[in-house]
Amino acid sequence: MDFTVIAHAVEVDHGIKRLSMRFIKKYAAPERERLSAALREQISKELAAQGLMTLPKTLPPSENEFVFVIKKDSPLGQVVSLASVVAGMEKLSMTAFPPGMFDNFPEALKQLA
Repeated sequence: MDFTVIAHAVEVDHGIKRLSMRFIKKYAAPERERLSAALREQISKELAAQGLMTLPKTLPPSENEFVFVIKKDSPLGQVVSLASVVAGMEKLSMTAFPPGMFDNFPEALKQLA
């Protein structure tokens, strides 16, 4: 897997890039027919090794879906990381925030988990 092209694209776009899963698969495993759960997990690990994260956190199985690839140490990456922790705590009912904080943002909880 060679994600240097993706890492450079994210860098050029100031720390965030919207990419299709088809594009990501092209660099991850062009010989593969489909995006299996194991391949998607491996892609996430390889992107993390490059200092990148995706939103949604869990990569979608469809090649027609799009994800945001974000540089972890950018200001936006740090905010997404913090929001992910808060979303995880919300699922466990452990936040110090008001109950139902994510009620106004239903997609946020799904994307961050």
